[in-house]
Amino acid sequence: MNDETPNVQPPPQGARLGGLKIVAIVVVATVIATLAAVWAVTTYLFPSEFKPVTLSAKEERTLDAKLERLDSFEKGPSSRREPPQSAGEAPLEPEAYSEEGADREIVLSEKELNALLAKNTDLATKLAIDLADDLASAKLLVPLDEEFPFLGGKTLKVTAGLQLAYAEGRPVVALRGVSVWGVPLPNAWLGNLKNVDLVKEFGGGEGFWSAFAAGIDEIAIEEGSLRVRLKE
Repeated sequence: MNDETPNVQPPPQGARLGGLKIVAIVVVATVIATLAAVWAVTTYLFPSEFKPVTLSAKEERTLDAKLERLDSFEKGPSSRREPPQSAGEAPLEPEAYSEEGADREIVLSEKELNALLAKNTDLATKLAIDLADDLASAKLLVPLDEEFPFLGGKTLKVTAGLQLAYAEGRPVVALRGVSVWGVPLPNAWLGNLKNVDLVKEFGGGEGFWSAFAAGIDEIAIEEGSLRVRLKE
C-alpha cells in the first residue's frame, strides 16, 4: 500500500492580504470604539466644570440698572465681590422707607441670570440655567466625596426641568423631571411629583405655595428671558 501525502497548496497571496485587511479593520474599529467610550464616559459621566458667563461692559451696565431699580442692597460691594468699605469711606445714609414709584416687575435674561450666579455665588462653574418657553432648566455638577463608594472624587451631573407659567389667575409650577448622568429618574423616586402643578396641588391651604401664589401677579418665561411681576 502506497502512502500518498496530499499536496496542500498555500493560500494565494491575495487571500492572505485580504485577511490582513480584515484584521486591521477590526483592530481600528475596536480602537475607535474604545476611544469613543472613554470620551463619552469622561464627557457625560464625569464632566468638567462649566465656563462662567461674563457680560460685556454694555450688558453689565444694563444689569446694574435693573438691580438699581430693584433697590437691592445686594447690589452693593458684596455682590460685586469688591473689598468692604474702608474706615475712610462715607457710611450709608439713613433713609425713610417708601414704596412710592417702586417697580414691581423683574425682567432678567438667561445670560444675566447666569452672570449673577458668577458674581454672587461659588456656583458659576457648577450650575447653568437655561430659559425656554414656559420652561426653566438647570444643569448642576455635584462633586462626590473621596470616600464615596466606587465614584469617590468624581463629579455627578444632574439636570432638571421646571415648568413656570401663569394661567387662570395664578402661577403654574410643575417639575418636568430630573436626570442623573442623562438617565431620567422614575417618577416614584421624585415623590410622584413629575408634571404635577405644585401650586394647584399644595396651594389650597396655608403654607409656602399658597403664600407664593398670593404674591405673584404674573410670571412668564420666554426663550432666553424671565419676567416676574409682584403684587402689592
